[in-house]
Amino acid sequence: MTHTGAVTVTRLVEVELVRLRPSLAGRGADRAVPVLVRVSDGQVSGWGEVPRATPQQWEALSRDFAPALLAHEWRRPTEVTGTFADLPWDPALVGALDTACWDLWSRQRATPLAHSLGGERTALTAGVTLPRQVTLESVVTEVNRQVGAGFRRIRLEVEPGWDADVVRAVQASFPFLVLQVDAGGRYTESPADLDALRVLDALGLLAIEDPFASDDLAAHARLSAELRTPVALYRSLSCVEDLREAVGAEAGRAVNVDPVRLGGLTAARRAVDRAVDAGWQVWCGSSALTGVGRAATVALASLSGASLPVEMPGAGGRGRDLVVPPVRAHDGVVPVPLAESGLGHDVDRAALSGYTSRTVVLDTRTAGDPGPAAT
Repeated sequence: MTHTGAVTVTRLVEVELVRLRPSLAGRGADRAVPVLVRVSDGQVSGWGEVPRATPQQWEALSRDFAPALLAHEWRRPTEVTGTFADLPWDPALVGALDTACWDLWSRQRATPLAHSLGGERTALTAGVTLPRQVTLESVVTEVNRQVGAGFRRIRLEVEPGWDADVVRAVQASFPFLVLQVDAGGRYTESPADLDALRVLDALGLLAIEDPFASDDLAAHARLSAELRTPVALYRSLSCVEDLREAVGAEAGRAVNVDPVRLGGLTAARRAVDRAVDAGWQVWCGSSALTGVGRAATVALASLSGASLPVEMPGAGGRGRDLVVPPVRAHDGVVPVPLAESGLGHDVDRAALSGYTSRTVVLDTRTAGDPGPAAT
């Protein structure tokens, strides 16, 4: 860091890229793997995560995005995304570096990331997503396990022919459980599909997420105008501008804000503010695969406008935290770490080494001339 009067200018001296093993991305993962990024000013470091980076993204991150950040000075992390204006927009890569800079900036100031973002809450209600099960009986069994672990909100994956009966089966066993459904864009405006969505509307759900194709805001708007249950959007949004368009089209009344999908914490914080201003309900989801990304999501979800339960790994999940302490819900509640600076969680380098397949370190050998120091 260099100091100019009362203004602190951050000059990064090193960016480390850690490519993890495919097994961390789950079953069937082969080409897309998690990547952790570390940015450092020479004294303090911050971390971010790309949950599933393809070989092309890894190459772009090490060849273009990380060197661009190394050559750029900034005073606040909100200035970081402008560094990549001349590069092809990739929200996952921009988001990882943006989040790492927020973590670094907060640690430099000995401030919790949640407070840096403007968060106010100290604890969050946790929700969990239940993947598609084989039978109704297995759905109820799995819901029972999550309820036993303390989760207060369950998000069920549905599709035509596997929707109302699933919700009713869960409600019969857990009548006071908060439920929402994720349709994954699997419905159309056919009479049969619209009838199915109307039946779901009568079941008292928290939200019906992404009923139609992600590019069909008009269909979402027509459905939203008809249903009492809020229509929620997620897959339609890859930047804040997409949310502005969706709000203008009245395409829903709720939104799943994921920092990875929107391009980092700077964009995600703006998205929360924009949604709240429009009267939309907000929850913070997470496509993160490690505790680095999940910790960033918790910090974002501490914003007062993110009032719906934050998405967390469920009981029995296979996710690896790779941070200490782990990022987990306890009896359905996620604490917001306020006693430590930054993310409030430190990367466990010993555990990380066991999952690392490749590491690249880039540094500023000369001003504006970053290059790989080690591979």
